[in-house]
Amino acid sequence: MYSSRKTKRRPAGAFTLKLIAYGIVFAGAVVMLLPFYFMFVFATHANADILSVPPPYWFGDHLLENLKQLMAMRPNFWKSIGWSLSIAAATTALNLFFCALAGYAFAMLDFRYRETLFGLILATLLLPSFVSMIPTILLMQQIGWINSSKALIIPGACGALGIFMMRQYISSVLPRDLVDAARMDACGEFDIFLRVVLPLIGPALGTLALITFIGSYNNFVGALLVLRDQEVYTLPLVLRSLQGTNGVTWGALSIGAAIAVLPLLALFVVYSRRLIDGLTAGAVKG
Repeated sequence: MYSSRKTKRRPAGAFTLKLIAYGIVFAGAVVMLLPFYFMFVFATHANADILSVPPPYWFGDHLLENLKQLMAMRPNFWKSIGWSLSIAAATTALNLFFCALAGYAFAMLDFRYRETLFGLILATLLLPSFVSMIPTILLMQQIGWINSSKALIIPGACGALGIFMMRQYISSVLPRDLVDAARMDACGEFDIFLRVVLPLIGPALGTLALITFIGSYNNFVGALLVLRDQEVYTLPLVLRSLQGTNGVTWGALSIGAAIAVLPLLALFVVYSRRLIDGLTAGAVKG
């Protein structure tokens, strides 16, 4: 028996618009990926080849020479990678804990001036970063944290963006009845946070961890303000120092940048789906 309903045909214009949209997305992806591609290509070529016109478009055989040149110019390069990774990991761990704790307080606790305090925290996102540069330098000098990792870890231990993300996610996906039931079982607020809240906000924690780690790992201006000794330079400062006054050795700089970006690429490949889930899971309140 044939159905009396007629199959609706999709208009030809809709297919054309979809094709155009895919083309724009593909072109944007190519434009974004080209610098990464050429970074890895230039890491395998000599400086003269890189500066030639046109530049090389495929990989060469100068990789080991560039690596040796990089090690000769910056013998502490591997130490700087470990230094940057440890600072980023410590900053991320502290930021996750304190932002989640503050987000829980703003989402589930009723206290005086809660909305006012939350508004003030959000207002700090509107301030340009250079406003805090001079106070940061003066404060670090007063407490003796110049050339110390604490000068990069402690100021980034709790950010307004992380508090906002945690507050919105917790208020969207965590039932208040669950928290009230835990309180009726004589659980303290800190116990509720550790045993009830933290296990349920994994996607948001993963998203914030990825954002915080990448931001701390790539922190150039903050490190430039408080790190004066080359022995404690983080990776962005080491790469910048390769651009000397006698010209840039592009092969060594490219392989240094390629090595520096590998941990971030690995993190993104492993946690990209969690990043998307964390950004979208709390968008609609159930």
